[in-house]
Amino acid sequence: MGEHILFKLGSDENPIRIHHLLSMSSGIPNLGVAELLISKFTGDEEMWVPMSSMDDLFLHVNGAGNEISVGPGERMFYFNTGYTLLGEIVERVSGKPYEKFIKEKILEPLKMSRSTFLEEDYERDPDIMTAYRTERRDGKVKVTPSRHPFHTFVYAPGGLLSSVDELTHYLLVNMNGGAFEDARVLDTSLMEELHKIQFETDYFRFNMGDYGRMGYSYGWMVAEDFLGHKLVTHGGSTGVSSAGLMFVPDLKVGVAAACNVGNGPTLIYLGALAFLMGRDPEKELPDFEINKKLDMLVGMYTIYKGIHKASVVKKGAMLYVEIKYGSNEISYPLIPETDKIDDFRFYAIVAPGKKQPVEFKVESQDRIDMYIERNRFHKITGRAPTSS
Repeated sequence: MGEHILFKLGSDENPIRIHHLLSMSSGIPNLGVAELLISKFTGDEEMWVPMSSMDDLFLHVNGAGNEISVGPGERMFYFNTGYTLLGEIVERVSGKPYEKFIKEKILEPLKMSRSTFLEEDYERDPDIMTAYRTERRDGKVKVTPSRHPFHTFVYAPGGLLSSVDELTHYLLVNMNGGAFEDARVLDTSLMEELHKIQFETDYFRFNMGDYGRMGYSYGWMVAEDFLGHKLVTHGGSTGVSSAGLMFVPDLKVGVAAACNVGNGPTLIYLGALAFLMGRDPEKELPDFEINKKLDMLVGMYTIYKGIHKASVVKKGAMLYVEIKYGSNEISYPLIPETDKIDDFRFYAIVAPGKKQPVEFKVESQDRIDMYIERNRFHKITGRAPTSS
């Protein structure tokens, strides 16, 4: 295996432990390793920081002491490199390459024969994906064929290539207390520990929604009140492919999804899970209702006799109003007054510290007015151009 420079961050008085790396609570912020590797392997603009050997990685991480502002266990930073370090620990303790250890201990017992970290195994498979790099410029989306970033640093943080069918095997072993068919890969008590919040944080609310007490476990995100049940989930992206896994332990229902672009639609995954739970996603998941409201407001608007026009467009998760005054064009985001957009009231920051109210009166899908200052705009078309 060979010897490497050692990981030296932390202190003797308050050391960074395996628990902290597993639960993303080491206190180390993102150090850009994933970005370096993705840019290198996908043909994006390459950043010239040495990152080819484990010694390079340790030098990079150990040189970042001044980047750490909190102690271990004080704050969550999603730190992919922590899992690369954990993979190195597995290799040193087991005496085996990480990919071989995982194959023997997890993939083979779970009958995940197509799942691999290795490029040569992937290339031998007769039915493989084409990975795509996504570019967003000037409101347009372009996808370009790319390739998966095969590198040992990517293995432990999320470099496993698999199929949706085999990912369901991994869901089953989690839902069945560590057992899959006749195999047992983990004691039930240890599997249950993987599904408990180890570090409470609001970090995940921004892309998952508000589902009660939330936090990170060991490789899983946990929400304690998803439609009245505990949700265990995780997703990830290599920049050119992505996947999502989620399940409800007490109901033993789950969803496995994979995409050959960088970011999968988490809301769709959650909606599928809600449906499997016998619930109506559009009625019970707030994000579906919010998106429906935002989409309804998108369109072209005009004042009396078309003298003055405006458009409302959707960019990502935000609405923007775009208005043309003669030769001048302005565009500003519409910030909801309430989280669920209950009253269709928004505001825009039109100058430092100055809020401009923007209010919509909705009589029906086709009868919507927008009020800005002295202007009453009437919606005249169903949709305006949508940007991503």
